[in-house]
Amino acid sequence: MSTAEGAVAEDSVSPRAGDPPVTAEVVADHGLSVDEYERIRSIMGRDPTFTELGIFSAMWSEHCGYKNSKRLLRLLPTTAPWVIQGPGENAGVIDVGDGYALAFKIESHNHPSAVEPYQGAATGVGGILRDIFTMGARPVAILDSLRFGDLDSGRTRYLFSGVVSGVGDYGNCVGIPNIGGEVAFDRGYEGNPIVNAMCLGLMKREELITASASGVGNTLMAVGARTGRDGIHGATFASEELSEDSDESSRPQVQVGDPFTEKLLLEASLELIASGVITGIQDMGAAGITSSATEMAGRAGTGVELEMTAVPTREQGMTPYEILLSESQERMLVVVEKGLEGEVTRILEKWELEAAEIGRVTSDGLFRILEDGVVVASIPALPLTEGCPTYEREGIESEEIQALRAMDLSEHLIPEGDLTKTFMLLLSSPNVASKRWIYEQYDTTVRTATAVRPGGDAGVIRIRGTKRAVAATTDCNGRFVYLEPKRGAMIAAAEAARNLVCVGAVPTAVTNNLNFGNPLKPHIYYQLREAVLGMVDACETFETPVTGGNVSLYNETDGRSIYPTPVIGMVGVIEDVATITRQAFRHEGEDIVLLGANTNELGGSEYLYVTADLVAGAPPAVDLDAERALQQAVLKMIHERLLSSAHDCSEGGLACALAESALGDGEAPHGIDVDIDDDLRPVAALFGEAQGRIVVSCAPDRTDQVLRVAALHEVPARRIGTVQGPDDDFRISVRGASISARPAEMGAAYFDSLANRMEAPPTGT
Repeated sequence: MSTAEGAVAEDSVSPRAGDPPVTAEVVADHGLSVDEYERIRSIMGRDPTFTELGIFSAMWSEHCGYKNSKRLLRLLPTTAPWVIQGPGENAGVIDVGDGYALAFKIESHNHPSAVEPYQGAATGVGGILRDIFTMGARPVAILDSLRFGDLDSGRTRYLFSGVVSGVGDYGNCVGIPNIGGEVAFDRGYEGNPIVNAMCLGLMKREELITASASGVGNTLMAVGARTGRDGIHGATFASEELSEDSDESSRPQVQVGDPFTEKLLLEASLELIASGVITGIQDMGAAGITSSATEMAGRAGTGVELEMTAVPTREQGMTPYEILLSESQERMLVVVEKGLEGEVTRILEKWELEAAEIGRVTSDGLFRILEDGVVVASIPALPLTEGCPTYEREGIESEEIQALRAMDLSEHLIPEGDLTKTFMLLLSSPNVASKRWIYEQYDTTVRTATAVRPGGDAGVIRIRGTKRAVAATTDCNGRFVYLEPKRGAMIAAAEAARNLVCVGAVPTAVTNNLNFGNPLKPHIYYQLREAVLGMVDACETFETPVTGGNVSLYNETDGRSIYPTPVIGMVGVIEDVATITRQAFRHEGEDIVLLGANTNELGGSEYLYVTADLVAGAPPAVDLDAERALQQAVLKMIHERLLSSAHDCSEGGLACALAESALGDGEAPHGIDVDIDDDLRPVAALFGEAQGRIVVSCAPDRTDQVLRVAALHEVPARRIGTVQGPDDDFRISVRGASISARPAEMGAAYFDSLANRMEAPPTGT
């Protein structure tokens, strides 16, 4: 039996009693176009049944099929000598040395979090954990990348509080440390939050397993939690725009998580993999049993047959349609060597979980569904995974954004004199201020391998039994991408790399999460295309292949799109934990050195947003080759033990970067005495967000060596000041302007701002 598109299932399939007829309205409700439906009829050689239509709808949704992004994703660099597993599996895997491999991936749970923030975020964490341990890796760290509207909104506070609680509660219960991430607040995310979760997992190289339904005659078993009606058609829900009434109408499509079951499933799955009795394992994530079974069959070139009455369910009377498309959490599909099913059951019972035989691997290439032995769906498997139609849309930049980018910002460069008040305003902005209110709700040190906790440039996890560590960060400035998508995506990758080198890690690989609006709109597709092209250029220059990730489109509410937000999750390797560097100034009397050059650029800056309520201008220029040289220079400085601290300049500019290094974790703040001798407008020198800059500190007798290394790499560098004592003022002078503040006052503004804004009780749902 051919499995190519156009193959016709030989089974006799009739409409199931009680299922609605397939009409044009039903097809449209499933998110399929007229052309796509005709393609389905051609594949099947007949009209699909309601159950079969649901299967195609889920697998050909944007969330599963990547129909509007796959052609662009193929442009990304994905290979390198250290890449063990690239895109196409549950997670990417790279070699990190000493026989160890790192599995890592980022996933979105945006739509569910907009409707039910606690469960949406919690199940997002659960799903990304399962993607990691199904590769054979033990999860060791979580990061989260979050975006919300302005905190002045009661609804934003409700969403923000619920998401943070969901992320924290789930990760804390499973016992995985949260080591970092990012959060941003801007009206560009009003009504449609972005919730991206990233996970890292470690394993020995030989422990890797892939999700493949190999071995004709092998048994398919459902393990873990029972299947319920929560999350039905969640993949399709994630591939459509939201509206004001989505809260109530979409709640049934939001899954409900149980972290305690997840912990048991994690341990059981790793024991199953180690036992050798299974040949494949996959999370029942988006599209539930349907996606896991069809994708495993597609990778192996086989077919699968599933009996719906054998699937353990939580509710009476569930139809095949509901069982197949449920996205109930904490479930796995495993392929078991024929005759070894009892061993799987024994392992699952040990962990107080269920295991049920629900089907078998076949040789005919069909995705066949039975109900009490009667065939209710029969579809060639490959067209469900490889046959999803892909599109290259028309992309045209919005004239409105062109006008914003061309806006004259000269009037905003004028302020001079005492800029302390403006500085304090920026320092207390939720986009600059400490995120301690968030990460104090997370367990950041469980498992005792965390070397750098949240609050720094990147999180770091030690690899036990070695001198090595892995570092990770998530980065993206949505304003920059909104104003100029290609440049903004380059900046996201460049900042991620700078964050890694600031802790002493070599940037090694990327997982990305492309959060965009409706790709059917030409200006949105333009943003997506240009952002991917920018990512291609940056990842090729930095030699950081993309090993996988997620695409989340249709992030719109009532036609209003989010800022295009291509989040970069980047990982790096530290060969010796003794070289780990942190952002805080350490010793009074040390020199402060600026690597990179200040510029007159203000476009897209936090300064403009805070002082003028404006998102406009051209984003700062980015020179990828210069960024690479900066990375290499800083890594050499760290390797030669020249630096006491290193910190990337980003939101809030140089002044805020200096403040963050001076304040550290708040326990032992420092004053500084800095003089910036630039022929620039003071506002730009202090608050502009020019790229390619890192602030470092070093002992005075090492300053010349630092400058020598910078010159060797052709990186602009100069001493700009001195670290002072805890009782000294924080002072910066620029031509015609100055900042002078007490560290204690700065600490109150920086560390307490987010908590103070959240004191107002969350309202609205």
